[in-house]
Amino acid sequence: MDKNEIEVDIKVPNQTRYLSLIGRIGEDLAKELDRYDGDRETLAYHINLVLTEAMVNAIKHANAGDPDKMVHVYINLSEHELVIRVYDDGQGFDISTIPPPDFDKLEDRGRGIFIIKSLMDSVRYDKINGGNVLEMCKTFRCPS
Repeated sequence: MDKNEIEVDIKVPNQTRYLSLIGRIGEDLAKELDRYDGDRETLAYHINLVLTEAMVNAIKHANAGDPDKMVHVYINLSEHELVIRVYDDGQGFDISTIPPPDFDKLEDRGRGIFIIKSLMDSVRYDKINGGNVLEMCKTFRCPS
C-alpha cells in the first residue's frame, strides 16, 4: 500500500440500520479526493448509492435477513481507482443473468444491480472462500 492509498475494512451486523453509516463512509472518502478532477459531490453521491444498494442486496438476498450474519465491506482508494468489495455468505448468483428492471411496472427486482452497473466502470460477482464477493470499480482521471 502506498502513502496515497486509503483502505477501509468494515464488518457490520446484517441489519439495514447500518446502511447510512456505510454509505456516508464511502461518500466522505470520495469528498476527500483532492486529486480527483471531476465533480466530487456527484462521485460522493454515486459511491453512497452503490454501497447502499450492494449492502441491501447482501442483507436481504445473500444473508436472507439473518441478523446473526455479518456484512463485510472493503474499500480501497488509490490514486486512479476506487475498489469496493461487499462480501456475503449466500448461495450466489450469475450477475450477467439479472435483467434490467421493468420501470413501467415499478418493480424492484434487479434495480440495485442496474444502478451499480450504471454508475461503476466494472462490476463482478464471484464465489470466494465459501461465500461471494461483489466487486465494484471506479476509475478516475487525476490532474497531470
